[in-house]
Amino acid sequence: MSPGRALRFSKMHGAGNDFVVLDLRGGRPAPAPGLARRLADRHQGVGCDQLLTIEDSADPACLARYRIWNADGSAANQCGNGARCVAAWLRRDGAAATPRFRLDSPAGPVQAEALGEGRYAVGMGRPRLAPAEIPFLAAGDATEHRLALAEGEVAFGVVSMGNPHAVVEVADVAAAPVATLGPALQARPEFPEGVNVGFAQVLAPDRIRLRVFERGAGETLACGSGACAAVVALVRRGRLARHAFVELPGGTLEITWPADDAPVVMAGPTAFVFEGELLLEQPE
Repeated sequence: MSPGRALRFSKMHGAGNDFVVLDLRGGRPAPAPGLARRLADRHQGVGCDQLLTIEDSADPACLARYRIWNADGSAANQCGNGARCVAAWLRRDGAAATPRFRLDSPAGPVQAEALGEGRYAVGMGRPRLAPAEIPFLAAGDATEHRLALAEGEVAFGVVSMGNPHAVVEVADVAAAPVATLGPALQARPEFPEGVNVGFAQVLAPDRIRLRVFERGAGETLACGSGACAAVVALVRRGRLARHAFVELPGGTLEITWPADDAPVVMAGPTAFVFEGELLLEQPE
């Protein structure tokens, strides 16, 4: 980016998980990590959990490609709330002429569908459960693993939804040690690429409450892939139905996992907050 260039962006959120969206179609250059951090900064930038870029896809079956940067500038492989926001952005832009269309993500193709009134459903793919695919350094495909931490022994399930998740079931999510146990698990060498840590409270056979401490962002108001991972982990343990509602601090998501070998489908809200321009006074 050259000095003095105005960078247009959209500010969006999905259930409170907020994003800065950049249109980079037509071969516009991807943002450097420094620009991603600047845009995400809530005091000196726009402020967001993640930066999303919409780009041309090399796959003719996909309407567009999106990529994801965390607030610390690191790249992410998947973001369910972000996928819904990208779908909503493309519908508003006019690029998506039909309610159903396909997107290209870092974790693979994503089927999107406009449900009306700002709600979108996205296919999040089949969950990966083998430790090597998380990646998680452990033997065996167990529904529950245990690690001894300074905070005490913690039990959790591991799931990849294109990005790694550890799901801890708690009796009361409001009292869960998210700020301490989240980073403690993320720092464990058993997770060589780090991990998103979800704290889930089962409220009913078809409803849970969830908080998520994300890689590169900390605790967010919502995490779509984390909601999917929590449902998968709890279904595998016989604690939850395959169609469930996940209450997050920023809103509620609807998750369906029809069968063990089926993709997970997530439905939830999207919202446009504002449009803006950032004047880049220094090269990035």
